[in-house]
Amino acid sequence: MSQYKYLSGFGSHFSSEDERCPNSLPVGQNSPQKCPYGLYAEQLSGSAFTAPRTENVRTWLYRKLPSAVHKPFQRYDGSKFLTQNWDEQSPNPNQMRWKPFDIPAVNQGSVSFVEGLHTVCGAGDPRTRHGLAVHIYLCNASMEDSAFYNSDGDFLIVPQQGVLDIITELGRMSVAPNEICVIPQGIRFAVKVNSASRGYILEVYDGHFSLPDLGPIGANGLANPRDFETPVAWFDNANVKEFQVISKFKGSLFVAKQDHSVFDVVAWHGNYVPYKYDLSKFMVINSVSFDHCDPSIFTVLTCPSLRPGTAIADFVIFPPRWSVQEHTFRPPYYHRNCMSEFMGLILGRYEAKEDGFAAGGATLHSIMTPHGPDFKCFEGASNAQLKAERIAEGTQAFMFESSLSLAVTKWGEETCQKLDAQYYECWQALQNNFKIDN
Repeated sequence: MSQYKYLSGFGSHFSSEDERCPNSLPVGQNSPQKCPYGLYAEQLSGSAFTAPRTENVRTWLYRKLPSAVHKPFQRYDGSKFLTQNWDEQSPNPNQMRWKPFDIPAVNQGSVSFVEGLHTVCGAGDPRTRHGLAVHIYLCNASMEDSAFYNSDGDFLIVPQQGVLDIITELGRMSVAPNEICVIPQGIRFAVKVNSASRGYILEVYDGHFSLPDLGPIGANGLANPRDFETPVAWFDNANVKEFQVISKFKGSLFVAKQDHSVFDVVAWHGNYVPYKYDLSKFMVINSVSFDHCDPSIFTVLTCPSLRPGTAIADFVIFPPRWSVQEHTFRPPYYHRNCMSEFMGLILGRYEAKEDGFAAGGATLHSIMTPHGPDFKCFEGASNAQLKAERIAEGTQAFMFESSLSLAVTKWGEETCQKLDAQYYECWQALQNNFKIDN
């Protein structure tokens, strides 16, 4: 029997109980005087009690011990490159490209998911519940007898190398490259790996991720709700003498000890849940006549701001698809944007810059910083025979796009030593082709 089982849907109200304990969910009420199996009832709220029903999220957990049973939190120093200090470096409006970030070798010692968190850029402040951060995780070891939770916001995790076995309070997920998962604010989880692992994280402080509105596209398309998967209830029945709970709180890390695992939820019901999504299931929308569509048609998830149509962060992908536009420059156009664009590459070669932008690396084009196809791409696409063709085959690039102006950390600009100082050169060979006919 597979250890991974899922419930299908996005934003649904789910109910689940570990099959080892049938009828562990209370019937007809949330908090009975005595819960089945001697469990404790605990509510996890992801929104204010009085939030509109369409935005109200919470889950009831039925667990062996309440989450409050732990010793006092102390400072945790195991992740020295996780930060929310956006004033470490002077502002830099240049185009930025990072070569693949180094995964620690085994002979460098064991590095877990939490220990391997590195902040690249961000904006805002979790104290005011506004902003975001972009992190890279680089690890080679599993989290043992420990769990992590984020008091500041949601994590959207994008594995690039290595499969993640993620244990959450609500159940277990396996998340491989070309899949993503979202761990909402406050949900405790542990990451286990069986090989060197690398990936990207988008953290949002403002709210939760939702599916983008489809407008005239209609009722179906892009990321369909049925393809999102939430784990079924599972609890760890092993005896643990010492367990660590690591909390990210106001941008800092703290740790508390307890004598039992946090993965003791026998049953749960609600709509505040972790979930995963296979990017290969994305239904691509594209032009079948002319011109290159705006990348918003590739939005998988969005965290909206208070301004209609403007996101704190969008998660956008550039998957394999057909390209059939007539008399059109088909690659992405040259662009200056009122949004920040952070891109990563999961696998393959990105169509607009096949050289230099490698899997496990990244780029950042800040607000109003010019960017677009390099010389090789421009020359090739300008002179190509236009026919129906598959593009981005074997490739998956993505973008975190934000209305906020992102500041790069010292680790991102200096310490990691992966910033490509020659990135600007990819545009220098472009020629002035302007001619006036007499």
